[in-house]
Amino acid sequence: MALKVYGDRMSEPTRAVLIFCKKNGIDFEEILVDVLKGDQFSPKYKAINPMNQIPAIVDGQLKLFESHAILIYLCCAFPGVASHWYPGDPAKRAKIHSILDWHHSYLRRGAAGLVFNSILAPLNGMRSYPQIIIQAEEILLRSLSKLENVWLKDGSFLGGSSQPSIADLSLACEVMQLELLSEKDYHRILSPYKKVKKWIEDTRSATAPYFDEVHELLFESQKGIREKMVIHYGKNNARSKSKM
Repeated sequence: MALKVYGDRMSEPTRAVLIFCKKNGIDFEEILVDVLKGDQFSPKYKAINPMNQIPAIVDGQLKLFESHAILIYLCCAFPGVASHWYPGDPAKRAKIHSILDWHHSYLRRGAAGLVFNSILAPLNGMRSYPQIIIQAEEILLRSLSKLENVWLKDGSFLGGSSQPSIADLSLACEVMQLELLSEKDYHRILSPYKKVKKWIEDTRSATAPYFDEVHELLFESQKGIREKMVIHYGKNNARSKSKM
């Protein structure tokens, strides 16, 4: 029975798992869990992931969620996976784990927090709070600085490696979500971080053609989301002026 991967390509961690499987020739079935339709709360999916989040996998009797755990499992369970993704050396593995732990504590809080609260929430009729947006951007900027000056200090890939690991793929997919920001904000936030931008391109090249293939939905959504945000903020500005 083929591995089953449940997720939504608009989800950063889902994309990381899909790209990894494709790059390493892992046979799998991709099953859409449409987050905007609430599929993650269905009884069928809850039986796989009671946390109602994506991605998740089913491999035989194993049901597993949390993208970092999934990537580690895939590295260990499928013998065709190249060793650089999750090296056998304990010290190298520990460094990868430290980056993955840092990812969820810092970079993800900033990037996902900013995109959700400044874009996805208002476009889907949810209230967003300016202070939360400010805080998320502050966390994101600090995280990008750490990527630039700590994790990418000694090599082309995270932690001084000359080849990508699962940490590179996971964090690169996170940063790619910033493509949904306005063009002005995207360049304002990312332009100062030259090493980060090069690292994204290096990760893209190392996983070609699958990186762009799996991100295609994000790229297609970008234009529509940016246009909707212009309309949304235009209406809000008009309402503000009418109250003056």
